[in-house]
Amino acid sequence: MTLGQHLIELRKRLMIAALALVVGMIIAFVVTEQVIALLSIPIEIIAQSRGTEFAKLNFTSITAGFDLRLRISFAIGIIISAPVWMWQIWAFLMPGLTRKETRYTIGFMAAAIPLFFGGAVVGWLIMPHIIELMAQFVPEQGALFFDSQYYYDFIFKLLLVVGISFVLPVFLVALNFAGVVSGMAILKGWRVAVLVAVIFAALATPAADIFSMLMLAGILIVLYLAAAGISLLVDRRRRRREDALLAESGA
Repeated sequence: MTLGQHLIELRKRLMIAALALVVGMIIAFVVTEQVIALLSIPIEIIAQSRGTEFAKLNFTSITAGFDLRLRISFAIGIIISAPVWMWQIWAFLMPGLTRKETRYTIGFMAAAIPLFFGGAVVGWLIMPHIIELMAQFVPEQGALFFDSQYYYDFIFKLLLVVGISFVLPVFLVALNFAGVVSGMAILKGWRVAVLVAVIFAALATPAADIFSMLMLAGILIVLYLAAAGISLLVDRRRRRREDALLAESGA
C-alpha cells in the first residue's frame, strides 16, 4: 500500500472507532444517574454519620450537572466501545506484524487488559475509605461540599492511575521478550521496586489509611515478582534454544 492508501485506511478506521464511541456514549448517558448514585455512596455514608447537611455533592454552575453526565458518558463509552476501537487499531497494525509479533502482541494484550481492570477494581475498593478518612479531618463546625467536577476527577484519576500501575509488570515482561532487560536484572531490582511500590501506594492513598496503602503496595510487589519470575523462565528457554543451536552448529 502507498502512503496515501495507508492514510485513507487510517481515516476509515478512525471514523469507525469514533462512531462506536459516540454510540457507546449515548448508551452510557442513559445510566449516568445510576453511576452518579454509585459514586455518591461515600458521601451518603459521611452524611449518615455526621448529618445530611454536613456532606453533599455540590454543583457550582448551571451546566455542571450536564457536564458531569457527559464526562461519565465519555468514560463509560470508551469502555463499551473498546471491542470496536481496539479491533480497528489491531486491524490497522496487524498487516505490518510478523506471525511471532502478532502472537506476542495478543499475549500482552490478553494480560494487560484484565490487569488494568483489576487495578481499577482495587482503586474502586479503596476509594470510599480514602474519602471517608479525609472527611474525618473536617471540623464539626464546617461542612463538606464536594465539587462535582473535582470529585469525579479524583475518582477517575485514582482508578486510572491504579489501573495503569497494575499493567507496568506487563511492560517489564515485554522488555524482557525484546531482550532489553534480563529476568535476573528485574529480580535484582526488587528493593527499588518495593520502595517505589510503597511510595506510590502512600501517594495514592491517605497517610492515615495504612490498610489501603499496604494492600495496594502488596499487590504491586507481587505483580513485580511475578514479572521477574516469568522473565527468568523466558531467559531460561532462550538460553536452552541458543545452546541447542550451538550444539547443532558444532555437530
